[in-house]
Amino acid sequence: MMSGKAIYKTFKGGIHPPYHKELASGKAIRRAPVPTEAFIPLQQHIGAPNEPLVKPGDRVELGQKIGSSEAFVSAPVHASVAGTVKEIAEITGFTGAKVKCVVIAPDTEQPEFAKQDRDITALSEQEIRDIAREAGLVGMGGAAFPTHVKLTPPKDKPVDTVIINACECEPFLTCDHRLMLERPRDLVQGLKLLMRAVNAKKGIIGIEANKMDAVDAVREAAKGEADVEVDILEVKYPEGAEKMLIFALTGRKVPPGKLPSEVGCLVQNVGTAMALYEAAAWGKPLYERVLTVTGPGIKEPSNLLARVGTPISTLIEACGGFAGEPGKVIMGGPMTGWAQPDTKAPVVKGTSGIVVLTSEVMDVSAEQECVRCGKCVDVCPMFLLPNFVVQAVKRAEWDKAEMWGALDCFECGCCSFTCPAYIPHVEYVRKAKAEIAALKRR
Repeated sequence: MMSGKAIYKTFKGGIHPPYHKELASGKAIRRAPVPTEAFIPLQQHIGAPNEPLVKPGDRVELGQKIGSSEAFVSAPVHASVAGTVKEIAEITGFTGAKVKCVVIAPDTEQPEFAKQDRDITALSEQEIRDIAREAGLVGMGGAAFPTHVKLTPPKDKPVDTVIINACECEPFLTCDHRLMLERPRDLVQGLKLLMRAVNAKKGIIGIEANKMDAVDAVREAAKGEADVEVDILEVKYPEGAEKMLIFALTGRKVPPGKLPSEVGCLVQNVGTAMALYEAAAWGKPLYERVLTVTGPGIKEPSNLLARVGTPISTLIEACGGFAGEPGKVIMGGPMTGWAQPDTKAPVVKGTSGIVVLTSEVMDVSAEQECVRCGKCVDVCPMFLLPNFVVQAVKRAEWDKAEMWGALDCFECGCCSFTCPAYIPHVEYVRKAKAEIAALKRR
């Protein structure tokens, strides 16, 4: 009789950072306070920016469409509060770039969303796509790619398998975990809608092994769904990255530069699947989302249902404020998130969390010369040569940076995490991508 550690599905490469999930994983989702002002960016997605549909002085209702574009690759935005438009202004977004926002002064009394009771059992493929577009759905794991576009694969690339990325492999973040525990049936229904939209015959929900309570809850919710399975994955970062997840669950390899539809797959995040269910069954647009506010620099780590456009500062205050002197505030997870110079930036559709680190837990070691240990190569889940990309960037050899795979990197940060010389590989990759794109535009 064999014994020992269970073997779960996974991929080659990756790392095992400290996860710190215990800070918030046991905290039930609660509603965040209404902000004193809502700053709603007109572009919260990959694709064409929206134009405002309102002007200063206009009255807006909760869920009203306030920004839209005729472009196919785009997603409208909706009012997250009922109130009055103060101005259309440019503010600094979470990436540091200027973004055009609709600034709304909320009413003192906020209405509940008027939830509809729709029959979703007979929706057609096109109806589901139209619902996703009208509701402004985007990938809520961070990429923010418009959902209706993902649900329109090329006719010569049929999708047979829809995968729900329920790994939540970023350290600290627990919002998807809580959604699976508190609303597992809605997740399964969202998956079924995704499957119907692309005519897929199989659905897989992939959950990491550090969330076995979620595995049990989702499996119970999926009972009787013969075309849905719940698979357990090894706890490893970046297990939830699209190409890694597809390989771990199906054994299929997405070729470099290609999309999951190339191998018959579609991947969506837990939050996105539930947002599609809400849009289809309730008529609810994407104007709020569940996110995690956590880290050693937060007094009361929590999972919050927060309105898009809520400043980071409002959410930190709702969690008791800072615990001591903050060393770094990150929008997103610590591996792929964006460090914030202040707490003014608003929550957007792709904001999965706010992580506050203290100076005691931050590694501020200065970059050193590469010691040629090869650790960055060993852990790279895309089998790239991050050290060579860095060398090319330092020499401004953009053709070589592209040759060594800068454009194939999805910036997971494994290389930077494992580097004994503290080289910020991802920063160099982002520089390479920007320079290569600029050269191609000329």
